[in-house]
Amino acid sequence: MKQLACDVLVIGSGPAGLAAAWEAKQQGAERVMLLERNDELGGILPQCIHNGFGVREFGDDLTGPEYAYRWIAKAHEARLEILSETMVLDVGRDRRVVASSRDHGLVEITPRALVLAMGCRERPRGALAIPGSRPAGIYSAGTAQRLVNMEGYMPGRRFVILGSGDIGMIMARRLTLEGAEVVAMLEILPYISGLRRNLVQCIRDFDIPLELCTTVAEVRGRDRVESVVVSGVDEQWRPLPGTDREIACDTLLLSVGLIPENELSRMAGVAIDPVTGGPYVDESFCTNVPGIFAAGNVVHVYDLVDDVSENARIAGRSAGRYVTQGAPPEDGSVRLLAGTNVRHVVPHTVHLSRLEQEAVVLNLRVRQPIEEPVRVEVRAGDEALVSRRYRYARPSEMIALTLPSALASRLAAYDAVNIDVIS
Repeated sequence: MKQLACDVLVIGSGPAGLAAAWEAKQQGAERVMLLERNDELGGILPQCIHNGFGVREFGDDLTGPEYAYRWIAKAHEARLEILSETMVLDVGRDRRVVASSRDHGLVEITPRALVLAMGCRERPRGALAIPGSRPAGIYSAGTAQRLVNMEGYMPGRRFVILGSGDIGMIMARRLTLEGAEVVAMLEILPYISGLRRNLVQCIRDFDIPLELCTTVAEVRGRDRVESVVVSGVDEQWRPLPGTDREIACDTLLLSVGLIPENELSRMAGVAIDPVTGGPYVDESFCTNVPGIFAAGNVVHVYDLVDDVSENARIAGRSAGRYVTQGAPPEDGSVRLLAGTNVRHVVPHTVHLSRLEQEAVVLNLRVRQPIEEPVRVEVRAGDEALVSRRYRYARPSEMIALTLPSALASRLAAYDAVNIDVIS
């Protein structure tokens, strides 16, 4: 087995991995290594040919491949060591990584700091327990996106899309432009699960029928999907008797959520938040295992790629400083708890010594939509330490709230504070 060593090792070369590796290099880490299991860098970006990327990061409205190219160029300029077609097999608590590489065979890599940036995966049909047979013609929305945009293959002609996630809505538009018929988009929730801009630009602008509080109750067809039976649901997502109807189609796309990819994190002994599916992290995106950091959709699923890159740069910066400056002091910390109408908050913990040096941005999602002005508050008992107003709050749109450095002295009196969203 070949032995390698480096200062910072980043697993995954999507937008998070590229940004984290580049930022670690800027912090003075001399040898930064980037592992990618595919033969191409960029993660999911090469198949995302629509625009909307990079407006904040680069000041340009880019497609996914263009955004990836910008970061790949920066990676080469920074002279990062890139091992593509390299599959990680094991990660230890001591940060030691065993991988199978095209160029090096079986290799053991010992980094001084490790950044986990494996991204996320789509929730499959098996997680939904949809009755019916197993015919051809059932795809995740991301798989269909790759087939159409990169392989030049149309997976069907008449589509039903289950779920209103962003990839599903974008593919509804893409398939329509390619001449297919999207006969229905179904969402089990009473509200969409993707961004409002995609609802307007991809669904309403193309007159695609959207049905809320509706799901697929059965898939019919033997060799190929022939139809789906759809049903209305109640508040507990149970099918409503008498609402079943059949829709003829040859393809069913699933856009029913993304799951952070954390099998390697668990191998390394990283503690996982059951709500987000990602690691518990502090303001530096350090996990509970010293020297192991998490970046991007591994932590929780972001709305925009610009957000992924921005937060991954914090993880990469922290990994670089860990190598060049050593572990920072951790004198005093406060836990951030999901309070009223809040599903989760990231980071989970803030160290006061670091908050004193620079403000910390919290990312949170609400449980239920509120289509009226709301207050987002950091509360300790009856005291509101921070309060900010927003025009609305939606589960599909992440809220960012800044903790100012001046708050550190007041937080020192508490072990934990609640984050509430109040109408």
